[in-house]
Amino acid sequence: MKNISILVPRGAAALSCIEGSFVGFNRANEVLQNMGKPPLFQVQLVGITKEAQVYDKLFTVHPDLEISEVEKTDLIIIPAVNGKMEEVIEINKEFFPWIVSQHEKGAEVASLCVGTFLLASTGLLNGKKCSTHWLSAEDFKRMFPDANLLSEKIITDEQGVYSSGGANSFWNLVIYLIEKYAGRDVAILCAKIYEIEIERASQSPFIIFSAQKDHEDDPIKEAQVYIENNFYKKITVEQLASMSAMGRRTFERRFKKATSNTVVEYMQRVKIEAAKKSLEAGRKNVNEVMYDVGYSDNKAFRTTFKKITGLSPLDYRNKYN
Repeated sequence: MKNISILVPRGAAALSCIEGSFVGFNRANEVLQNMGKPPLFQVQLVGITKEAQVYDKLFTVHPDLEISEVEKTDLIIIPAVNGKMEEVIEINKEFFPWIVSQHEKGAEVASLCVGTFLLASTGLLNGKKCSTHWLSAEDFKRMFPDANLLSEKIITDEQGVYSSGGANSFWNLVIYLIEKYAGRDVAILCAKIYEIEIERASQSPFIIFSAQKDHEDDPIKEAQVYIENNFYKKITVEQLASMSAMGRRTFERRFKKATSNTVVEYMQRVKIEAAKKSLEAGRKNVNEVMYDVGYSDNKAFRTTFKKITGLSPLDYRNKYN
């Protein structure tokens, strides 16, 4: 029997992550029983206390146990939390020593979506790969520079510590864990019941590039604005550095520090974001879009587009047109 402890956080939390995990593992038990096998998962809701938590002013969740009553568990699931992360972390900090203690006893730990912020606060992600919702990637990197964030990933798995990407991709991690514990046949049946694409590995197609201007380096902001307004032109790093009255190396260093992207990466992402919007509108073919955003090399455009979105330009248009 695997003991699954789903946390009931204080403050605002994504009820879907709590309910979805609870239902998912219990449905796996039903699938096992229908196969003539015993149930595998004992699923419990665990809080700092047994005080009920109210989410979205409508839904009340009652923990089965408080953390002091759980001596040993096999898997801890941290659901997504909402609000200002520094405050969310503060009101849930009593969970952290317990999570670390359980992990030291052999428990695995999985965070769902932005639940990664709580997991990272334990220190268990230092030096480890993780994912989170792509919208929160920059805040996460700022708050937890010692974690190795792979924001394009749907699932990460490293040394018994798991994480999922944004929003409903938590289901992919739940199915992944069911497969690990109960076998692929059970996982496939659960995936079919909930209509989950079991092999989905990347959230890159969903990422919308948002220019990183939350910094105080005004010459770099001016360079960013210039790139965004002139992405269809041939722009060189030397040209931008000269416009900013800096040497190339100084400009590149300051640009990377301010935006978390190299200059070339930033220009590519601006171009590809423009290409995505054009493909979504569907009025032009792929070659026309390529020229419109400043590419003349078909192979370079397609390679860069797929690197950033995980899809070819044609596949992207077919998916989102």
